[in-house]
Amino acid sequence: MLRLGAIFVAVCMVLISGSFGSVLYLWFGLTGAESLVVAIALLTALAVYDTVSTRLRERSDDGAQIAALSGGTADLARQVADLTRQVAELGRRLAMVETPDPAVDRAAAAATPLDSEIGELGALVKQLAEAVALHDATLHSMAASGVAAPASGGAPAPAPVPAPVADTVPGAARDAAAASGRFQGIGREAMLAMLREAVEADRIDLHLQPIVSLPQRKVRYYEALARLRGADGETIGPADFLPDAETHGLMPRLDTGILFRCVQVLRRLHAKNRDVGVFCNLSPATLSDSRFFPRLQEFIEANRTLAAALVFELTQASYRSLGPIEIESLAVLKEAGFRFSMDQVEDLRVEPRDLAERGFRFVKVPAALLLDRTDPAASDIYPADFSALLARFKIEMIAEKIETEAGVVDLIDYDVKFGQGFLFGSPRPVRPEVMQGIAD
Repeated sequence: MLRLGAIFVAVCMVLISGSFGSVLYLWFGLTGAESLVVAIALLTALAVYDTVSTRLRERSDDGAQIAALSGGTADLARQVADLTRQVAELGRRLAMVETPDPAVDRAAAAATPLDSEIGELGALVKQLAEAVALHDATLHSMAASGVAAPASGGAPAPAPVPAPVADTVPGAARDAAAASGRFQGIGREAMLAMLREAVEADRIDLHLQPIVSLPQRKVRYYEALARLRGADGETIGPADFLPDAETHGLMPRLDTGILFRCVQVLRRLHAKNRDVGVFCNLSPATLSDSRFFPRLQEFIEANRTLAAALVFELTQASYRSLGPIEIESLAVLKEAGFRFSMDQVEDLRVEPRDLAERGFRFVKVPAALLLDRTDPAASDIYPADFSALLARFKIEMIAEKIETEAGVVDLIDYDVKFGQGFLFGSPRPVRPEVMQGIAD
């Protein structure tokens, strides 16, 4: 572009000089030689003027650039000086911290004997708690078998009054029992063939049950529950297909299909509310399957943006049976930013520190287990303190299978912040249009 401009200026100067020479020849009567000499002189003068003006303009631009560079250098020098002072101050403070304090050393020396005594006292308290728990368990078993335990003074203790049966059977268990009765007339091989055909045909329906905050009862999460459809369209509940699916290696394919649907549901939910998450069940068989887990891992990597809202759920029994391969697979999911939850808790003998280190951020405990004061052998801690223990390791407790308002009041006293159960909503199927676009 610069070269074209120079050519244009040169052409203009030639035209001006030629025009001036022509005017002298035609109007002022100069000879052709004299007009040519004047035109060449004028062209030379114009060229000299253009060269000088260009050099002056370039020198002005260079001066401005040099001034700007000098200012930037000075500013950089000031920043380096400030950084040097900050480093010196940091070194001085670090030296003060590393300098041993005689008062601190004396306090540590004085506390050393107390540490050993506190450790011994803790061991004694643990032994006492175990003994009391064993004694209470013995009394409970004696009472359940109809043998009255001896009370103080030799008088027989009254037998405990049994609770009403209707209040001790959760609604989910009643539904499971009813569901399993529908297929009692089908042989085991036929039932297994039906399950295998439904899983391979990807006839998996997703139901969502809300998990609400307490006491506000605002929906914060949904638990994804799977149902299968037979060839005739009849729904097969978890109580009917889960045992056989786990035994015959159908869980990896089933878990993969459920995960695809959970991601689809999450995308639809986040279009309206990004604060809602989904709990998705995961089987140890899927974590250890060399064929399905890499595919699952690729899908998870492609949907890493949903990591904060998708929680993988394992049962307490599954967690306790994890092997090295399953633990490594959990570490891969944790590295990708996903969190975990433990459900189907049968006792409160858990290690919150181990759970937190492996990425668990939720523990689901049945409301009946938290409110049951007759079986202390199911826990190493009083149920009312369990939520605070988990909170110390940034783990939230969710009370599940809540069916009565009275239970909600008691659980709030236990500092339970989340609840799930038929009281807040039963599992409902996801609409078919939400499931459109699921990858096979």
